[in-house]
Amino acid sequence: MNADNSGRVAEISAALDSVRSRLTAACAAAGRPASAVTLLPVTKFFPASDARILYELGCREFGESREQEAIAKVAEFAAAAAGGAIDGADPVRWHMIGQLQRNKARSVAKWAYAIHSVDSARLADALDRAALDALSAGDRAAPLRVLIQVSLDADPTRGGIALDELAALAARIETADGLELAGLMAVPPLGSDADEQFARLHEVHRSVLESHPHAVELSAGMTGDLEAAVRHGSTCVRVGTALLGSRPVISK
Repeated sequence: MNADNSGRVAEISAALDSVRSRLTAACAAAGRPASAVTLLPVTKFFPASDARILYELGCREFGESREQEAIAKVAEFAAAAAGGAIDGADPVRWHMIGQLQRNKARSVAKWAYAIHSVDSARLADALDRAALDALSAGDRAAPLRVLIQVSLDADPTRGGIALDELAALAARIETADGLELAGLMAVPPLGSDADEQFARLHEVHRSVLESHPHAVELSAGMTGDLEAAVRHGSTCVRVGTALLGSRPVISK
């Protein structure tokens, strides 16, 4: 690591240790092994240098929500791997966690390991076509993993599919050759009780698993509510603020 950013390295290292400790304690309290929950650092709005620090500290998966910003980071990591600065045999998995427009599907399908915010049949169809094209072109080696974003408050402006439309969307994704149904994602409504909302999400996930037993992923929980999410079955917590701070650094 560069001595010039030693202060940032120390800051992020301490934050990562703290979050990992929180996650380990949350899993223990819930009677779950620590390996049952993945920590997904959210690097959106922060520079690739921060993601690189996290990589050097052992992280291999990152969450992004802006397509152009993500492309730049993906390219920077690819260049580092090509130049031998990082191990190309131990690649990063990039997750798209923000709302996605259909016209970005072709681009995102080239670099995303998984998308956590699929909330409509039209978006799923666009991603399916894009993923198949990327597979044919050799831009990806496996189908695109997708998580359906569930709306817990029926507010369309916040993203997420209504609960009464979930089964149909899951079935549609299941038949898409370019996609793999990985599970569900949700964000509790602002001001709501996290335990109550995550308990509800857990029951929704259980119902999906009855028809799609391999859709085991549950992306739920962030900096402020990860303990509640772990109590109710989260398999992936998306953490940004607790790792990188509350003031975003503009990426270049």
